[in-house]
Amino acid sequence: MFKFLKDKVKGALDKINQKVEDEVPEEETEVIEEVIEDTPKLNKEEINEVAEAPKKGIVGKIKHSFSTKKINDSKFDELFFELEMALLENNVALEVIDKIKKDLKEDIVDKPIKRGEISKKILESLRSSIESLFDVGTIDILQEVKKKLDKPYVICFIGVNGAGKTTTIAKFANMLKNEKLNVLMVAGDTWRAASIQQLEEHGSKLKVKVIKHNYGSDPAAVAFDGIKSARANNIDVVLIDTAGRQHSNKDLMRELEKIIRIAKPDLNIFVGESTTGNDCVLQVQQFGDVVEVGGIILTKADVDEKGGAAVSMGYVTGKPILFLGKGQGYEDLEVFDKQSVMDSLGI
Repeated sequence: MFKFLKDKVKGALDKINQKVEDEVPEEETEVIEEVIEDTPKLNKEEINEVAEAPKKGIVGKIKHSFSTKKINDSKFDELFFELEMALLENNVALEVIDKIKKDLKEDIVDKPIKRGEISKKILESLRSSIESLFDVGTIDILQEVKKKLDKPYVICFIGVNGAGKTTTIAKFANMLKNEKLNVLMVAGDTWRAASIQQLEEHGSKLKVKVIKHNYGSDPAAVAFDGIKSARANNIDVVLIDTAGRQHSNKDLMRELEKIIRIAKPDLNIFVGESTTGNDCVLQVQQFGDVVEVGGIILTKADVDEKGGAAVSMGYVTGKPILFLGKGQGYEDLEVFDKQSVMDSLGI
């Protein structure tokens, strides 16, 4: 993940640095350092000289100058174009690019920077800017589940077709079981008989009970029965699968509203495909117009070389990425960690 983005950003930074060295003129900048009288940096003769200066007291001042470069507004816009193209090619949202540009501009424009350190300064600013993209809070689901007294804790999984909700629910159930929690899954995707069968097969392998109705049944009724069964059997967590739907399908979106109204879930998790980039970001926003999205799981993160969705999602939607789906195994659900993202980006 992020390999393509990492390479593109590195290439853009190399070009920026070369342009600065070639095209931005140097200037002499005087720097004044305060030196305390007893500092070991001064020899005896220098200390006496400083002490004899009544206006300076015990503080002496040593002046020196070095070559620096300053980037003005117009030059910055020209240089940033390289980085902007790299980010756009990797599905980074425009809102995020604008934020990065603003942050870099504040740190770099009209600021004297030592010759040869332009690239380092840009990298530091870029790192700080990208890290701040993930500052949207998070949810410790295991802690939330364990502290809820009125069992069960209900999670509803929503999203568009083909994002991998059913497989993600199975991975989620496995994770909860490993934490010694009792789990029940609800086959709420009654639009596809194959989806009901798929969840049953996962339940059989994981030894997790699945509540289902017939194909074409009211999914809200299935969710209601699942929660009722969980309460009767002291189940800790209910995981509700739902049919994939586009936000433009008004009938299906009304159906989703009904499911949420009946089930009253503690958390709605949007499951989106990482490789769809900005489309995935837009989908979260559109679903958020209808129901409250509490968190996000990005699937197929292991084959997403661009990584734009992971970089953009939290900042644009204001919702945290909770997990990354990597692979088809039950263990292939990874807690999202911004530091691992920064490490993958190489900045």
